[in-house]
Amino acid sequence: MHPKSYHFFVQSPELQISSQSVTVSSATTHNEILSLSNLKSSLLPKSKCSSFYFTLNGKTLHDETLLSSSQIPPFSNLLLRSRLLGGGGDGGATGAESRDCYLNMYAVKKPDKVDPNEQRLSKWLNCALSNETLREPCVIDKLGNIFNKESLVEALIGKKLPKEFGHIKGLKDMIKVHLSAIPGVDDMGSGARFQCPVAGLEFNGKYKFFALRNCGHVLSAKALKEVKSSSCLVCHKDFEEGDKILINGSEEEVAVLRERMEEEKAKTKEKKSKKVKNGGAANGDGLEGLRLSGTKHGIDVKAVEKASAKVEANNNGKVSLKGVNDASVAAATAKRFKASDLAPANATKEVYASIFTSSKKSDFKETFTCRSLPLGRN
Repeated sequence: MHPKSYHFFVQSPELQISSQSVTVSSATTHNEILSLSNLKSSLLPKSKCSSFYFTLNGKTLHDETLLSSSQIPPFSNLLLRSRLLGGGGDGGATGAESRDCYLNMYAVKKPDKVDPNEQRLSKWLNCALSNETLREPCVIDKLGNIFNKESLVEALIGKKLPKEFGHIKGLKDMIKVHLSAIPGVDDMGSGARFQCPVAGLEFNGKYKFFALRNCGHVLSAKALKEVKSSSCLVCHKDFEEGDKILINGSEEEVAVLRERMEEEKAKTKEKKSKKVKNGGAANGDGLEGLRLSGTKHGIDVKAVEKASAKVEANNNGKVSLKGVNDASVAAATAKRFKASDLAPANATKEVYASIFTSSKKSDFKETFTCRSLPLGRN
């Protein structure tokens, strides 16, 4: 069998080989089937063969590829490249990465979980509206939220109050509270700064605290339970069970406070409506109502006073009118009010009436040049 020869052009940037012609013959390899590994061994020492590989037209060729393969035409220009190091802690690729790992690097990172203890402490030490440190004067609403009064008033004036605090309409919905500071604790500290003035429990959310609506003192539930009294343990002012407002309660406890707040609003509206009705009944639908409406509505005061003088009360408490009928009342109310009727004692009625615009009637008409200055007065 005649030996076969294969001719190629080889170049390598790493070995600084620009281009050289290489011929491989089966005679030199004892008539073995020639592959790219034989070509590589003819160019490099055996210790470095594994560190290099061939490419043809940008495509990687395996070392087992036969030189007689159709993938390698005769006189092809082969590029000998070195393999990249990796997997040894040198920053190279290990081949274990997946596409998910690559995309996760650019995924939006979730914010770190908030420490529940820090969140709880912040709720008890900071204003519920501005999140600023609590400072005097402090107030609470009827749901137990605690605020800096200054921040809450500014939000009300600027109409910037969030919807969650929409039940606060004004100062009547705020209750001023008195917090007892812990002696020797700086305002800049990260821990609790207030305490129960009776039990000494810290105002940090671990214990329940109540604010007394009538005096504003803040006491722990433990103190109110152990010292049973119907008066404040600080100022000794009497209070009822409904005067206690739980501060920063749970959702269920806030729901109870909200229901109580709605009941109070309904009772207040009912009282106002009854007061208006009772006021109308007391004033009467007759002459007294006319007297209260006054001269603003064009009522002749003297005529009304004459008619009211004829009102007498019966033994049954009913009101009767003598000599006064609906026609006379209507005539009295129809007469328009004149300023001269109320002129001072030493004043001329015409002069006194002249200071009112309604007392003078002018024939002058407005002009197109100036509506405020009638013709003949400018």
